[in-house]
Parts: sequence; structure tokens; C-alpha cells
Amino acid sequence: MYDLGIASLSLSALSLFAGFKSHDENSSKERMRKEKASGKLGIALVGLGGYASGQLAPALTETSNCFLAGIVTGTPEKAEKWKKQYGIPESNIYDYKSFDQIKNNPDIDIIYVVLPNSMHAEYVIRAAEAGKHVICEKPMAITVDECDKMIAACKKADRKLGVGYRLHHDPYHLEMMRLGQQKIHGNIKTMSAGFAFNAQKGIWRLDKTMAGGGPLMDLGIYCVQAFCYVTGQSPISVTAQEGQKTDPERFATVEQSLTWQFEMPGGIKAEGFTSYADSRNTLKVEAERGVYELAPAFNYNGIRGNGPEGKFSFPAVNQQARQMDDFALSLIHKRPVRLPGEMGRRDVVYLQAIYQAMRSGQKVLIR
Repeated sequence: MYDLGIASLSLSALSLFAGFKSHDENSSKERMRKEKASGKLGIALVGLGGYASGQLAPALTETSNCFLAGIVTGTPEKAEKWKKQYGIPESNIYDYKSFDQIKNNPDIDIIYVVLPNSMHAEYVIRAAEAGKHVICEKPMAITVDECDKMIAACKKADRKLGVGYRLHHDPYHLEMMRLGQQKIHGNIKTMSAGFAFNAQKGIWRLDKTMAGGGPLMDLGIYCVQAFCYVTGQSPISVTAQEGQKTDPERFATVEQSLTWQFEMPGGIKAEGFTSYADSRNTLKVEAERGVYELAPAFNYNGIRGNGPEGKFSFPAVNQQARQMDDFALSLIHKRPVRLPGEMGRRDVVYLQAIYQAMRSGQKVLIR
């Protein structure tokens, strides 16, 4: 989710930002000072929609290596609410017109772009040009060309670029990676994954211009990712079929559902399914000596799994807190980013290959 609000604010609206007076502005500034003095890195969230407000901001109250230092929003009312709730100084609140001034703010080290897919490239590039490291929500962009420009901008500015793939930090998915990549139950024969929910009319995800596609871009990417990290391999080719549109008005510009088949190295077959008018949340692996699976598989919490040796049992974690802490640690310790822009670009290549196969009805080789 995202919050764009008023992209171009009037002078009267802008004056509301200047007029916000925290119940204790000095304490907000003191909090920033203490957080920075402790060695933590400051994160600014760009876009205050459902994911930022419901997941990322709460997660930043649980992180050890980073903290919520700023926000970018086009809605003055949200700015006031967040300012009071999270103790954000007025100087760390930006709108979309003043965004580039963030380069002068030493409290902010990392910018997390949580905007519609079509806006990712612009704000990642602007963030890098402002001298900030960047986390970008998935999918990284809607075209491979945009991904290339984002990566180039971050390299030119000597800034790190990561993608918000939270499940790489979830213990259930880490276990699926271990079982698959280490071939604990023998070679993988087939895999299947499905992620679907009922998307209501009116959200930006149903607008191809903003989303770049339908449920494949939003939900199917989780299945694509899973096929890659369970095997530790990349798909060779893909075939795909668009499902029937039972609601042509709601799905006027995007697919309602889509099924695809990856051919992986070693003869592994992987079938994915995604939809905005169904319910599915599974990841299943059939190996030579048994089956291991997750259901539900892709939630923020409450994931469950089992394998030949019984049910999986892992402690609950905050996926987003782990994800952001890991990115911060990569900067603090000057090590490579675990989930870099190059991985995001790779996945956009796969998504576009799936769409090409869907439109053409032909097998598409993936390069």
C-alpha cells in the first residue's frame, strides 16, 4: 500500500506542515539525537499507506540497528498523526515537492520507497541522488529498463540498493531453503505455489498504469521468489495461461488470474498460480524422499509448515524488522546487501517473461 495524497500541494496546504506543533518537539529532536548516538541508522518511509502504517512503522519500534527517522507524505493529516505517534520532528517531515531536500538531513540514512510500482524508479533514483541508501518495495519496478536505471543511479551515487523481500528473513522460509538447496530429502521433482486474494475495485493495484500488471506483480512474485530460493536456481523457460475474467469491469486493464509453469535446471517443474479473485496461500515441494510444504505460506505471521519428519516449529519473528535490521547492518559493517537491486531486476525479468508467455501462448526462454 502507499500514500500519495496530494502530489502537488497548495501553499495553504503546505502551511499546515509548517504549522504542526508537536506536544513536545524538543523530545522528538532528543530522541533522534539518542538514536543516532547509539549507532542506529535513520529510515524515512516514503508513502504512508497500509503497508507502511500497518507493518513497517510498527516493525521499526522493534529494530535494533535502525529507527524511524522521517516520513514523506502528501497528506498533512497523516503527517500530524505520525508526528505525534512516533515522535518525528517537524524537520524530518517532507511532502513530494520537498522530497529532494532530504539530502540535507543527517538524521536520515536510508529511504524506504513504499509507493505504487510505477513510482519506484523515480523515487529510488531521487533518493540515491540525495545521497541516501535505498530499500525499494517489491516488485522493484515495472520494466527491466527502469531496474537498470535504478541500479545505475545507486552505483553512481555510491549508495546501496535493497529490495523488500521480507520472507528471506522468516524461519519457515529459511527452512524451506535449507531443505531444498541442501537436498535433505533428495532431489526436488516438482514444486507448486499459489498466492491469491480478492482485490476490491478502486485500489491502485487494479490499474495497469500504476501497477505494471495484475496479481502476478503483487502476489505471484512471492511464488517466483520461492521457486528460486528453495532450489537455489533460476528458471530456464516458462509457459503461462491467463485465467477467465469473470468480472471484466474490475479487471479491465489487468489479468484476473494467471497460471504459469517454470522449467528449472535438473528437470524440475514448478507451477505457480495467482489471482485477485480467489483464495490461495501455499508452497509445496515434492522431493525424492518426501514432501515439505507451507500453508499458509506467504503471510506476515502465522505461517505453518510440515515435512517428512513432522510439523515445523519456529518462534514468531517480525519479518520486516529483521529485513530492515539486516539492510542496516550491511551498511554498518560495509558488507554486500543480502537482497540487492540485482535480485529485484532478475525477478522483473521473470515476471515479464511470464507475461510474454501468457500473451503469446508460446514457451519463452529466460535469459
